[in-house]
Order: sequence, then C-alpha cells, then structure tokens
Amino acid sequence: MAEETPTSGERTESASSKRREDFREKGQVAQSKEVHTAALLTSLLLFWVFYMPTFWRNLSALLIELWKACGEVAITPASFISLSIYLFQKIGILLAPLFVLVILVGLFSSVFQIGWIFTVTPLQPDLSRFNLISGIGRFFSKRSFLEVIKSMLKVMLIGWIAYKTVLDKFPEALILIDTPPMTLIGFLGKTAALILAKICGLLIFLAIADYLFVHWEMEEKMKMTKQELKEEFKESEGDPLVKRQIRSIQQQMARKRMMAEVPKADVVITNPTHLSVAIRYNSKQMEAPIIIAKGSGHIAMRIREIAREHRIPLVENPPVARLLHKLDLGATIPEDMFKAVAEILAYVYSLKGKSS
Repeated sequence: MAEETPTSGERTESASSKRREDFREKGQVAQSKEVHTAALLTSLLLFWVFYMPTFWRNLSALLIELWKACGEVAITPASFISLSIYLFQKIGILLAPLFVLVILVGLFSSVFQIGWIFTVTPLQPDLSRFNLISGIGRFFSKRSFLEVIKSMLKVMLIGWIAYKTVLDKFPEALILIDTPPMTLIGFLGKTAALILAKICGLLIFLAIADYLFVHWEMEEKMKMTKQELKEEFKESEGDPLVKRQIRSIQQQMARKRMMAEVPKADVVITNPTHLSVAIRYNSKQMEAPIIIAKGSGHIAMRIREIAREHRIPLVENPPVARLLHKLDLGATIPEDMFKAVAEILAYVYSLKGKSS
C-alpha cells in the first residue's frame, strides 16, 4: 500500500520563529498553572520552617503587650481606632515577608516558563467573548473537561496523602492522649508539616508533568501547514517571482549605466569570440587604468558597437581580455598587468597621435 502523504491543510510543519513571535505578542504562551502552585506552596513551606520561630516570638510579644494594655487603656471610640491601626501595622509587618515571597515566586515562576513578555493584546475587548453560544461551547469544551479532570485527580491525590499520613500517625496519637498540651501541639505541628511536605512533592511531580504537556500542546497549536509556510516565506522574504523581476530590472539599469560609460573609454580589449573589456585611463586623475565596462556574449557585442560608433579603438588580445574580464567592474588594473595594459594604451595613443 502506498504511504499516505499529508494534505496541504494538515498542520504537520513545526512553527517558524515568526509564528512563535506572533503567538507571544498575542499572549498565547505555554504556561502551566501547576508550576505556579507547586512553586508557591513549596517556597512558602520552606520559608515558614525558618520564619516560624521569629513569627511566633513576635506574635507572642504583641499579645503580651495587648494584654498589659487592656488594664491601662480606657475603651473609647478613639482608642479603639488607634488600637486597630496599631494592630494592622504590627500584623502587616509580621506577614510582609510572606506577601513579598508570594509576589517574587509568582514573578519568577512566570519568567522561568515564558521569559520576559509584555503585551496588552489579551486585555483588549473582544466582543466574541460575550457570545453566549461560543461561551457555552468553551465551557463544555475538551479543554474545560480536561481541566476539571485534572483538578479532581489533584484533590483526590491530596486527600489520599493526608488520609494515609494521618492513618499512619493515628497509633502514635493515641499514646499522646495523657501528655501535656504542648507535646500534643508539637505532634500535630509535625504531622501537618509532614502532610504539607508530601503534598509539595506531589505538586512538584504534577507541575513537571503539566509543564511538559502544556509545552507539547502549544507546539501542536502553533504547527503550520505547508501552504502557511509558503505564504509566510513570501511575506518575509518576498515573492520569488517578484524578486527575480526586481533583480532583472536592477541588472538592466546597471547595464545601461555601464553602456553609458563606454564612450569614455580609451580602448576596448577583446577576445575575438565573446569577451569585451573597456579601459579608461587619465594620468592626471588616476594612478592606474580602471575597467568601466565589461561583458560576454551579446553584451560584449553591444560594447563593441558603441565603441565603433564613438571611434574607440578595439584591440584584440585574448589573454589580457580573459584576465581583465575576471576583475570587478570599476576595479583598478593590478600591478602584474600594468605592462600588458600599458603597451596596449601606448599603441592606442600612437594611433590617435597622443603621447602617454
């Protein structure tokens, strides 16, 4: 059976750099919410382990201060407002490191995934978003269903981890029934920390899996058809047919300018079959002769016709003509060819009755 080839409408080609940039400008980037959640919860847990002693020490000092102030300060509307402001300030200072951490983790988790990007396209109003039918379609779409399934699985896994951890610690908890309250509180704190640590491990695993899936999904979304690649190439590089036409026009214009220089030549050196090179030399303005026109085939024949019309000598010298034709237009004659060209110019000047 013959191998099936993809049709022109199938998106089988990897996204070009321009298409990737267009997606970024529209704010359509591969960004996993699970990475944000895992990074935030893990960093908060680690930070809390180190910050907790300081937090409880400062909170205890604040509570002691309030307790002492209860018997010294009269309760009035003004004192109540002043006390409320004072409490908000103190609690705000205690919680400020946590708020700063949340902002920094959210920022760096986004930068880690998509880099620095600034676009207002997603914020621009789109009337199609207010379409009831399309809105219902998005609500019951395949992606929405997948997000619901992912959320349910995540909640079930977290619940199972918490249940399994508590179940394992239950025999130990029964022994602590008659222990002092602080021992029991410490046990509960350690158990809660263990549950959170396991949940963080689970979220990190889910974040890695979701990050890979989201990137794969975005790559599939950005894929292009062969026709789209051709159209993009035409837009960025230009239509090949138009480029050929432009190049042809440029060559014609350059050829006309070159032909206009032929009447200024002192001599045209030829190969009797297909080469012509026009040389010009002015001892007062130039250090060495220069090539002002050259060509092969019909261009060479046209150079000779113009030379005859303006009575410019044609000198047949195949070796010199071949060597000069290899040089660029406007190039100065190299030193190793000075002697050969000088002899030709001397011959031409003698014909014209000029002195070199």
